[in-house]
Amino acid sequence: MKHVHNYERDPAGYRFDPGVRAALTGFTGDDDILFLEAATAVRTATRAVERLRSRGGLGSGALDVLLRLGVAPAGVGELAEALDVSSRNVTGLVDTLEREGLAERGPDPADRRAVRVRITAAGRDWIAAFRAPAKAGMAAVFRDFTPAEVAQFRDFALRLAASAAAVEARIR
Repeated sequence: MKHVHNYERDPAGYRFDPGVRAALTGFTGDDDILFLEAATAVRTATRAVERLRSRGGLGSGALDVLLRLGVAPAGVGELAEALDVSSRNVTGLVDTLEREGLAERGPDPADRRAVRVRITAAGRDWIAAFRAPAKAGMAAVFRDFTPAEVAQFRDFALRLAASAAAVEARIR
């Protein structure tokens, strides 16, 4: 799929997507859409990065699980909590990793009733092969940013995530 973006700049010099702006203005019926445009821009950026991350052959969810397993074996519930997804979602991701030979389920030595998911040697090899291209790809994505801007961007993204979680907690 070819992704073409025709961003323009507002009077302050900030990029915006005229198509998104028109759609959101139509949605709200007015031009008070800055927050909606920002949320849409976050989604656009996330999707672009996820497309790059999945070029290694695994979807981003499976990649996230495999990277966690590269640190230590874990239960499905632990992985779900760490990745902020459902256990059902993690089960499907682990099924994918098992089919690919990158992870395996086994008994938990501390609790015979529980199952632990472990990375396999093939999974470690996969991570080792993906490491350099992943680092190079993300470095290329951020090449027009200074290290300070990248750190600030990370802070903004995590602040946004924390703010969204707080809003979600209030509306539950």
